[in-house]
Amino acid sequence: MFHRECPIPNPGAPPPLENPILPARTGLAWLLAMALTLLLPSFLQAAEGDRVVGDIAGEGIEGVVSMEETAAGVVLIEIVVEGLSPGHHAVHVHSTGRCEPENDFRTADTHVDGELQHGVRDPLGPHPGDLPNLHATQDGVAHAEYFTRGFTLGTEGDQRILDRDGSALVIHSGADDYASQPSGASGDRIACAVLRRAES
Repeated sequence: MFHRECPIPNPGAPPPLENPILPARTGLAWLLAMALTLLLPSFLQAAEGDRVVGDIAGEGIEGVVSMEETAAGVVLIEIVVEGLSPGHHAVHVHSTGRCEPENDFRTADTHVDGELQHGVRDPLGPHPGDLPNLHATQDGVAHAEYFTRGFTLGTEGDQRILDRDGSALVIHSGADDYASQPSGASGDRIACAVLRRAES
């Protein structure tokens, strides 16, 4: 029968040295795990190539908007519209996918706001749905491209715009001053597009 002798502790001996590498590795592993926990959901919310489109319509105004999730995780937005008055027009992504001209597109509700303030000139802004002003030429045509990380085009996660009640793109009669609440003193809503997933 085999037996193993257990060492008898020496009361006068110093305590064993702690391994300085183990806590560091444990801390690093914890940090990596936390980072992945925070980052992975945003990658899983949308996939490269996801596309959203909408038909812009208003009184004498028509056009299209398209949005594409890119490999960098940035949404590329393209807007082509005609029938606008020359000059700058505010454009925002709104939190409800309903465009009813009889009530001045109020059914599109408020901006996709992320519980932030409106405008890049507000220290607590901008809204995820805030976009730079759209410039219409003398013939009333506007063509613009934007990049945003404010929202995703996926079907999951808090940053998605295609949630249960959808989203809409709204164009205003005037320019956004990027500071005034709640929509940059940009005037009436003159055109709207319900955003929908593009057919593959």
